[in-house]
Amino acid sequence: MEQLSTEFDVRKNKIDELKKMGEIPYKEKFERTCTIKEARSKLGEKVKIAGRMVFRRVMGKFGFCQIRDIYAHIQISVGRNELDEEAYNFYKKMIDLGDFIGVEGEVYETQTGEVTVRAEKITLLSKTLRPLPEKFHGVQDTEIKYRQRYLDLITNEDSRKIFLTRSKMVSFIRRYLEDNGFLEVETPILQTSVSGASAKPFFTHHNALDIECNLRIATECYLKQCIGAGIDRVFELGKDFRNEGMDPSHLQEFTQVEWYASYWNFEDNIKFFKEFVVKMLKECLGTTKVQYQGMEVEFDCEWERIDYVAKMREILGCDFLGIDDVDALKKIVVDKKMFTYADLEECKTVRTLVDYIYKRKIRAGIVNPTILYNYPAVLIPLARRNDKDDRIIDVFQIVAGGAELVKAYSELVDPITQRKTLEEQLEEKALGDEETMDVDEDFLLAMEHGMPPISGLGFGIDRFLMFIFDTDNIRDTVLFPLMK
Repeated sequence: MEQLSTEFDVRKNKIDELKKMGEIPYKEKFERTCTIKEARSKLGEKVKIAGRMVFRRVMGKFGFCQIRDIYAHIQISVGRNELDEEAYNFYKKMIDLGDFIGVEGEVYETQTGEVTVRAEKITLLSKTLRPLPEKFHGVQDTEIKYRQRYLDLITNEDSRKIFLTRSKMVSFIRRYLEDNGFLEVETPILQTSVSGASAKPFFTHHNALDIECNLRIATECYLKQCIGAGIDRVFELGKDFRNEGMDPSHLQEFTQVEWYASYWNFEDNIKFFKEFVVKMLKECLGTTKVQYQGMEVEFDCEWERIDYVAKMREILGCDFLGIDDVDALKKIVVDKKMFTYADLEECKTVRTLVDYIYKRKIRAGIVNPTILYNYPAVLIPLARRNDKDDRIIDVFQIVAGGAELVKAYSELVDPITQRKTLEEQLEEKALGDEETMDVDEDFLLAMEHGMPPISGLGFGIDRFLMFIFDTDNIRDTVLFPLMK
């Protein structure tokens, strides 16, 4: 801490000295002729570029430094042959690592093949008071990484790659959906009913209206109302909020896109999503192969299909769809020595118990992209019941490397059945399940006015980035994650 304070004071004194010299330590602007990235392709041309100085080596009357921005870096050669003594001494004494500088000079290539700008003029643009971190490893630095993301981006190439890819991905999603006839809309974040997914919400109080509100857990119910209004294909890309436990693969504030298409069923969405994700990987990563947890996952191939209900029947050795008593199902699971009662203590309903078993006995063993379909109706109250067996819903989920990447289904548009499923959710809430939906009367009213056949899909941006970059923590994919 003492060393930082000393460095801070040294730089602060330099600012005072600069002012006495008549130098402005924080310039108003700088006229660039190109960006750093563009300058790298301008061999033999004169350029004016700017960036943060992140490296410097001075050898008497000659040396090199490096400036960079989020996209690129470039080497600068600084010597007495191009700069007069006053300008060279100013560069050595008054400019520090971390400062923003403007550089004018010719672009050339060194004998080692390094693209370099031969500095004919260097301008101090903005003085830094604190030095850049010298090392970026270890537990303490992880704290800095999330709290001071700007330092992470300055010093960490992997982080720059993640966030540049994230921006590309968001841009691709919007473009791809719009090119396929989808209209982007905005729906409320502050809501008066917990709906659209099974999750525990955040609550807040609206002072002006004197009512309790919750932050949305999904955009689903409002987007379906847009379908009812005549928007055949609709999507929203934005933030959702779920007040659930923290772990390396979950965030309480996360980004996802949801899209809904009239007259589709879930098979249409499977085909559309596969084409979408393969093209997105090609454009944003340049490959359809992903290295994840020591596994190579190829997306541009035939995706295996697993019937969820059939596989679960095989695992449990019974028709679990006919069991509505959670304790009875727990006994079957424990008798088969799959789990202990202690393992299953948090499973308060058949829905949560079935999901618990699936995640550990089916999902965990999947490597390549796999389509799981035919889900138990107890899992998702908003999904369409299968025409042949109403205990099954027309749902699919894509799993790869043991991770859930996307969930989608043919939507339930029958208002009578929908009211019944939401009322059943209230019964589960009474049993202690905090991740249940409310009976959303506004949504039911819209459904009673009529909706066409629909298929919808939800795709988490943060989780997918975590997957394709094989990061240990989902916070690595979010610029400014919430910290305690």
